[in-house]
Amino acid sequence: MLAHLHIENSRLGSPLSHAHDEHVRAALIRHKFLADRVRITIGWDGDMLDAALATAQFLIAARPPRDNLSARAPGLRWIQTTGAGIDHLLPLDWLPDDIILTNNSGPHGPKCEEFCLMALLALSARLPTLVDQQRARRWSSIFTQPIAGKTCLVIGYGDIGQAAVRAAKRLGLTAIAVSRSGSGAGSSTGPADRLMPTSALDSVLPEADFVVIAAPLTPQTRDLLSRVRLALLRPTAGLVNVARAPLVDYDAMSDMLRGGRLAGAVIDVQDPEPLPADSPLWDVPNLILTPHISCDDPRYVDMLLDAWAANLTRYLAGETLRNVVDRSRGY
Repeated sequence: MLAHLHIENSRLGSPLSHAHDEHVRAALIRHKFLADRVRITIGWDGDMLDAALATAQFLIAARPPRDNLSARAPGLRWIQTTGAGIDHLLPLDWLPDDIILTNNSGPHGPKCEEFCLMALLALSARLPTLVDQQRARRWSSIFTQPIAGKTCLVIGYGDIGQAAVRAAKRLGLTAIAVSRSGSGAGSSTGPADRLMPTSALDSVLPEADFVVIAAPLTPQTRDLLSRVRLALLRPTAGLVNVARAPLVDYDAMSDMLRGGRLAGAVIDVQDPEPLPADSPLWDVPNLILTPHISCDDPRYVDMLLDAWAANLTRYLAGETLRNVVDRSRGY
């Protein structure tokens, strides 16, 4: 009897994470063993969710159902999220002990590295300020030193943080990475020059010419870059956020950008999203806003299904899955 994988789509989510029939057909061609192992159903916005949960062993969803899950899905053993961050699912007290939760960490790295290259170069060249001057029809030359030799602080050292470190090293920057424990896997093509625990953050912030936020959002990291910590940055520093908005006090950041106490920022994540038209962030000087596009590739669903299929072979062999969420850490 075939195992049952149900894929639940939400039209409110990013279209890049929507799995259509053609994605599944292509995955079955790439991973021929799936046809002999798994029956796949696709639902939208709960249109068949309860019927699917009644027989599903596996679920792929951006926002898994949380109410009375054991009763609704008695055979469910593994949930795969479509994104890397699971902050919207915390706390995990709704998740039965016998269900594995994995996230989609991994596909974001290459695109994030490119975005960080762009953002770091833009901040080094003072592009946010130059764009403001263009809009104001004001000609005022800004001369900057080459970026090589400056220091980039990357907060978070998972898949996205390591991508940011690779970008920094490609530009000739000294890369300091901060993680919860002060340890990490490191990147074979661009390891951090120094890796430090979060407890050392206050001591390294004043060293940074650029700061890239790449940490997961948890109760411990919320408001990690508070007004007090932002004040530790040099006024010539630039800030990049490719993680989650609540890690940074955006009101304090905006005040510093307006007052010349921060040189520039490139912010890819907002709260809420989409950013409302009346948000004051739209008019903050020396700030470039991008609409949560730093890490996502148009091939996202194909990469998600490839990663899930590779993990299924481990599951069937009784091996440890990749990207298992640590319930105590929340990522």
